[in-house]
This record gives sequence, structure tokens and C-alpha cells, in this order.
Amino acid sequence: MSSAEAWTDPARLRRYRERVFGERHRLRAAFADPTGHQHRVLADLLDANAGTEYGRKYGFARIRTVDEYRRAVPVHSYADLAPWIERAAAGEPDVLTADRPELFFTSSGSTGAHKKIPVTPRFMRTTFFPFYYAAWAPLVEHFPDVLAHPDAVLNLKHDPLSAPPTTASGRPHVGASQVDFGTRFGEPLSAEPGTGARWGTLPVPVADGDHLEKMYLRLRLAVESDVRCVIGINPAMVAAVPHQLGLWWDRIVREVRDGTLGGLPYRAPNPARAAELTRLSDRHGTVLPAHVWPHMRALFCWTTGVASLYLPRLREQYGAGVTLLPAPVAASEGPVGVALDRHPTAGSLVVTASLYEFADAETDLGPDTATLLPHELEPDRDYHVVFSHVGGLYRYAVGDVVRVVDRVGGVPRLEYTGRATRSDHAGERLREAQVIRALHTALAATGLEVTNAACRVDPGQPSTGPSYTFAVAPRLPWSEDESGRFATLLDEALGRESAGYRAARAGGRLGALSVLRLAPEAFLRVWQDSVAGGVRPTQVKDRLFRQNPEQWARLTGTAGDRPVRTDEESGR
Repeated sequence: MSSAEAWTDPARLRRYRERVFGERHRLRAAFADPTGHQHRVLADLLDANAGTEYGRKYGFARIRTVDEYRRAVPVHSYADLAPWIERAAAGEPDVLTADRPELFFTSSGSTGAHKKIPVTPRFMRTTFFPFYYAAWAPLVEHFPDVLAHPDAVLNLKHDPLSAPPTTASGRPHVGASQVDFGTRFGEPLSAEPGTGARWGTLPVPVADGDHLEKMYLRLRLAVESDVRCVIGINPAMVAAVPHQLGLWWDRIVREVRDGTLGGLPYRAPNPARAAELTRLSDRHGTVLPAHVWPHMRALFCWTTGVASLYLPRLREQYGAGVTLLPAPVAASEGPVGVALDRHPTAGSLVVTASLYEFADAETDLGPDTATLLPHELEPDRDYHVVFSHVGGLYRYAVGDVVRVVDRVGGVPRLEYTGRATRSDHAGERLREAQVIRALHTALAATGLEVTNAACRVDPGQPSTGPSYTFAVAPRLPWSEDESGRFATLLDEALGRESAGYRAARAGGRLGALSVLRLAPEAFLRVWQDSVAGGVRPTQVKDRLFRQNPEQWARLTGTAGDRPVRTDEESGR
């Protein structure tokens, strides 16, 4: 039986559905006693790792309560734990965990530096797999047809490697999407939807680092299939598909007609499908995913953060009525929230996975930062996330900010709002979430739309001081009047979101912001260039704050016109 046949084998599908719905049921049942489960998670990690060097240093054997744990262990950043992690990666046992890491997940983080996240069998069994299976429940429950055929799902993040990079001890150092969990951890049901497709393992040779060619090859194969779901996790990958169809259309049609793949013989020529694709381009001009795959049902990716600016229109490019299902609120380091229904943005706290603490997002995290427990969170507030789990991350500040949407079944439901990174050049202390909300306010008030946005602080002249420049890619052209009005409203909205920004503007420490209009595809071009330069697509994420001059120049080199100042400076 081939891998594709195995994925859709009726017996396997039955077991898969039972596992997915079973994990969701167990998580929902845990909501009846969230505090008890949090205590059990803490007791398990303390007991399991008390004999490690880290456990001895912080007295795990003596700790009995959450309060004792918070007093004994400081809040950590990755930099704080990095020396411990590097020793474990070099092969030293009993450093952070009694269970030896089987591999190390890689994560780009907000700085682009590659982290090493230890992944132990016990972490996978108790923390990762339960939430991981539960995350697929809304897709499996409401769109069962996407599992009926192996080629029905285009999984953009699936990226198996022929020669994965390793740590000094020889352990793989890879992304979660590059791990065969069935082989590595004895979980054959863990293969994601779409991994059994013809493009799950590419049938022609391609270098592991040639990510752009791999994306092309998958699209080339997918245009001959009835794709009904796209899985991207990183929404920038989902946004790239319409752009890539346009870039590669002639090559795709030619290869379908000739039966080639990447220029190599692949299968029988398919002139009928090639003619159909040609008719699509003749009819529509710009061919969209909705034209190529008319039975598309769902997109699975993060739906908040910067992506919330462009996802509504992007969804339309995939078809009328296509559902956006939110990927988990999670990082390579561990899970936070998982959507158990079709809520468009939020996921329930995974109370069985980690011990969770939170701090007000306006707080600067430090070793002694006072934290809140899940039952103390308030709706419509932003919080830093700090978690501890048996995999060796203790009071770890993951660097994400979440917003409490509501409570369901006794636990908070959370949505990701952005990284904890601040832009602070004159005391404005702007967070991503504040800027994104301000952008939404200004766009809604003007009826304008963007395909993406970013900002930076320009130092200005000694007489004027620094000011923000917002690079926006309008979906349709904006007039000068519209741009000026948008700039004014954005400036006002930022002042309402951030007292620091309001004070900096009032005190003259920040000048009036400006708006630089770019071509609609400007951000997509930069994304494509980054992938062409060797960065894995999963790691080329939307970045709101772009202070790096070289990166800003790459983005704004496609500018369509001059900056537009706010009303205050333009004299309107």
C-alpha cells in the first residue's frame, strides 16, 4: 500500500478521527477542573526533572505549590536558557530534562536567529500530541471530504528533508514540519492532512535548500488535482499562492501539457487539463486559486496579527464561502491555545499541556515580574505568555502577546495579537497589537484596504525629530485625499491605543507620521525574494516593525509614489 493509499485507508481514517475527537473531548473535559490540571502539570514536570542540574539548582524536589515555584524560579527568556540548551544539544545528559532530547526544533524568533528548542519523547507524549491532534478537530468534523482523497489538501508547510541539519551531538535540528512523528516518536496517525499527496514527497530531485523550486513543484502538481483545503499555518505562505500562480503560470501550463515536472519527464502529457487552464487565463486574465480549485472549502492558518489586515480579501481569492480555520496559538516552544470549534480567531487554553502564567502586556518582563494565573485574566486585555512544561522550558517567556476573547467551559479563550517586541524611540512604547488595531480603525473609517503594511521610525532632522513612516500596499489605488485622511486617522488611533505615543506626539518628541504607498504586490515580492535567498517559507513571516535599513529599502524600492504626510504637516 502506497503512502497516499495508507492515508485514506478507511481503517486508518476511522482511527485518525477517533484520536482527533478523543483528544478534543479529553481537553474539554479538563476544563471542568483547570486549576487541578495546572497543578498536575507542575507536579509532573517537577517530579520528572528534579534530578537534573537545573532541577537541583532551583530546588524542584522541595517545591509543592505554584506560588513556591514562582518564588524559586525566575522568568526566563531564550537567552537565559540558551547556555543550558546548548549543553543539552552537545549531548550532555540531565541538564534541563531527565528525558534526553530526541531532536531540537528550530525557530527563527523575532530576531531571525535560529533557536534550538529541546524536544523530548515525554514532552511529545504529554504536551505536544494531545493539543496537536485536537487542533485538527474542526477541519475533520466540518469538512470531512478533505480527507477523502490524498490530493485534496495542499499542505504548504510540509517539508521533509533528505539530509536534516544536526546539533553537535548529532540530533536533528529542524522545523516541526520537517519531522516524521510516526518514525521518530511511534505516532503513525500523526501525519498531517496533505502529507500523503503526490507532492508530499516530491518525485523529482530538488535540493533541500531550494525552497522556491519546491513550492513551484508542489503547485505544478496541485493544479492537476481537486484541492479542497490549503494548510499554511504561516498566513504569508497562503497569501503567496495567488502571486505564485501568476508568476509561474506559463511554466505550469507548459509542464502539464508536456507531462514534465521541473523539466524532467514525469507522467503522461495532459493536454486536456492544459487546455482547461489556458481557457481559465483567457477568461479571467489573472488566474486565482478559486478558478483552479473550484471546490475549495477551507484555509488553515493563523488568522490574527498582521494577517488580519489582508485575510478577508485573500479568502475571497480562494473562493466564495471558503472558511478560515485558525491554526493553534502556539510556537515551536510549545502550545498555548487551540481552537476546538469554528471560532475565527481564538483558541482555548491547553490547560493539560503546560503551567501557564501571564503578565500585562504593558509590563516589561524581567526575572521577577509578577504574573497572573489563567483564572485571573480579564477579557479584552493583552498579556505576555509565560509557560513551563516537562520538555525543559521553565517560566519561559515565549515572546508572544495574546488577547483574552472570552471564557468557554471555565478557561480563557485566547487569540494571538503579535510579538512582544516594542517600537520605542521617544517613549511611545508601541506594541504590534496596538499598531494593528490602529490600522484597522483607520482603514475601517476610510473604507480603504491594504494587502499588507509595515512601519519604521525615521530619525528625521535635529529640528524635527523622529517620526513614523508606514509603508502600506493598497489593494486598489488611493487618492491623495484618501491617503491624507488615512494618515490623520491612523495618527489619532495610535494616540488612543498608546498613552506613550500620545504623550510623545503632544510633547514634540515624535513628528507627524507619514504614509508611503507601495505597489499591491510589494510585500509578496519581498517574501518571494527571501524564500529565493534560502529562508524556509514557514519562517518568512509578516513583520510589522522593520527598522533594518536594508530590509526597509528592499520593501520600499517598489514604492508607487511619494510619502503622504498627515493633515497636520500637509496643511489640509
